[in-house]
Amino acid sequence: MAETHVLFVEDDDVIREATQLALERDGFAVTAMPDGLAGLEAFRTNRPDIALLDVMLPGLDGVSLCRRIRDESTVPVIMLSARADSIDVVLGLEAGADDYVTKPFDGAVLVARIRAVLRRFGHAGGVAGDSGEPGRPGERGVLVFGDLEVDTEGMEVRRDGRPVGLTPTEMRLLLEFSSAPGTVLSRDKLLERVWDYGWGGDTRVVDVHVQRLRTKIGQDRIETVRGFGYKLKA
Repeated sequence: MAETHVLFVEDDDVIREATQLALERDGFAVTAMPDGLAGLEAFRTNRPDIALLDVMLPGLDGVSLCRRIRDESTVPVIMLSARADSIDVVLGLEAGADDYVTKPFDGAVLVARIRAVLRRFGHAGGVAGDSGEPGRPGERGVLVFGDLEVDTEGMEVRRDGRPVGLTPTEMRLLLEFSSAPGTVLSRDKLLERVWDYGWGGDTRVVDVHVQRLRTKIGQDRIETVRGFGYKLKA
């Protein structure tokens, strides 16, 4: 089985070298770069399975690098931020990151988060059923909600008949909503099911991804139920 290839972009030499060694001990192949421009070049050359990007990078900052990567690929991205309350966390998520980890981080925690992201990217089809039951039945495996069609077998989404490009995390989020239209799903429940956070996590991750999803499938398709969570309009 091929090693998982991680692109790690971090300008702090000590953190970069120590983290690279820790990841390699856990069986990952790591390409480590000291700045954003070198990281972008390495991404285009090596096409890694996942990217770890520090927010504060010289040359090209981590948020901008994430945006450039997302323009070219749906590869999972985890941002590394020095402060959990930093606006950079939200900016990174809005740029297309799938998750973030706060520095200083424990190596075991980072590995667990990487593996959680890779699991949901590799098994996006396991969230929703294929019977067509939750929405208005269309062809086999296709759920229909007004102008929105969700193909749970082909992992494709169409709006007004036109393809909608979703990242795997956005797709899993939509599958959760479409498997139970009209049902309110709490942020904690979505963190558990989509992000594999059995222990809880930062609900900003959910809020930003819901907003990103709304811009693609329609702002009024997912309703906010204040104090409880979100639901997909049937």
